[in-house]
Amino acid sequence: MNLLQIVLVLITGMVAGFVNTLGGGGSLLTVPVLIFLGLPAVEANGTNRIAIFVQNIVGVTNFRRKGFFYPKLGLFLGIPALLGSILGARTAITISGELFEKILALIMIVVLIIILTRPERRFIKEIDQENLGTLRLTLAAITFLGIGFYGGFIQAGVGFFIIVALTLITGMSLVKVNSLKVFIVLIYTISSLVVFIANGKVNFLLGFTLAIGSALGAYLGTIFAVSKGDRWIRIFLIITILAMSAKLWGLFDFIGL
Repeated sequence: MNLLQIVLVLITGMVAGFVNTLGGGGSLLTVPVLIFLGLPAVEANGTNRIAIFVQNIVGVTNFRRKGFFYPKLGLFLGIPALLGSILGARTAITISGELFEKILALIMIVVLIIILTRPERRFIKEIDQENLGTLRLTLAAITFLGIGFYGGFIQAGVGFFIIVALTLITGMSLVKVNSLKVFIVLIYTISSLVVFIANGKVNFLLGFTLAIGSALGAYLGTIFAVSKGDRWIRIFLIITILAMSAKLWGLFDFIGL
C-alpha cells in the first residue's frame, strides 16, 4: 500500500465506523473500496470483518459507559445470529467473485432505498413500549438467525435490518436498539471472521488499517447525535453507492473506468 491508499482506507474506515454505529450501511463503502484497491471480492468481504469487529468493540464499550448495555437480551439474540453467520460466511466463500460483486451491487441499491425512505423511523413512532414476552423473544431468535446469515454472507446494510427488527419486536427506543445492535453484530462477527480467516480470505494489513479508521469513527458515532452530520453522510452514501453499484455491474467499462 502506498500513502494515498492508506489515507483512503483510513478515511473510508472512519466514515463507515461512524455510519455503522448510528445506523448501518458502512460496509457499502468499505467492501467496494477494498475491491477497487485490488482485493478479490470474497477477500474484501472477509477483510472488512476485522474493521467491523473492532468498531463494535468500541461501540459496545462507549454505550456501556453511557448506561446502555443489555447483555442478557444481547446474548439471547446474538447466539442465533452467530449460528446464522457461520452458514452465511461459508456460503460467501464458495461463490465466485464475479457473482458476489453482482449480488453486492443489487444489495447496495436495496439498502440505498432503505437509507432514502428510513422506514425504521415510522416504526419507532408507532411503538413506544417494550414488550419482551415469550412469543416476541421466540420470534426475535428466529429473525436473528436469518439476520446472522445475511451478516455472515455480506454484512452490508445489516444495521438497518437489525434496527427495524428490534424496533418491531421489542418496541425499544432507538438508543437502546443501537446499543443492542452493536453488541449483537460484535458477537456474530467473531464467528464469521473465523470462517474467513480459516479459508485464507482476509488481508490483515488492509484489515487493521481499516479497523483503525473504523474505531475512530465508531467512537465519534457514539458521542455525537445523528443530526450532526447525518444529512451529509447520507448524501455521500447515496452518491457513492450509485457510483460503486454501476462500477460493479460494469456500466463504466465502455469509457475505460
